[in-house]
Amino acid sequence: MARKYSRKASDDVERVMKKRKAGTLRSGRSKKTVTSRKQAIAIGLSEARAKGRKVPKKAARKTAKKTAKKRKAAKKR
Repeated sequence: MARKYSRKASDDVERVMKKRKAGTLRSGRSKKTVTSRKQAIAIGLSEARAKGRKVPKKAARKTAKKTAKKRKAAKKR
């Protein structure tokens, strides 16, 4: 079975994780310091995608479907 993520993508995530641990990783526009491990991984994968590395597409958001169903159910009542 082929790798889902390229080795270069893993290197990008590793570099970002080290920046987070050092306390120098900043998020998007707000430039706030990132402390969340999940957010750091997301930033690393996003940067890897921007560089054209082999990374799967972002997962579709499930919350949009749930809220649409709730609205539809509310209309029926």
